[in-house]
Amino acid sequence: MAIAELTETERGAALRDLPDWSLAREGKAIERTFTFADFSEAFGFMTRVALLADKADHHPEWFNVYNRVEITLTTHDAGGLSTRDFAMAKAIDALL
Repeated sequence: MAIAELTETERGAALRDLPDWSLAREGKAIERTFTFADFSEAFGFMTRVALLADKADHHPEWFNVYNRVEITLTTHDAGGLSTRDFAMAKAIDALL
């Protein structure tokens, strides 16, 4: 079954439930930057996200420098944002 890319209206509605995330890549992705006390906390967070991502078979694009973790979510199979991205963002936020 193909994964459908969300419409602009659907993206906007889903993003309202995630105030700390923003659209990126011309509406094809969402992103958020997380800041922690130190590298150990940031890495621990990344480990928890990795376990979630593996279970969901939906892996983020991310970047880490010391205490900062930048996460970008997009569904490559859909060519942009899908419900999977918003579900993953909510699961990531729940880790905090």
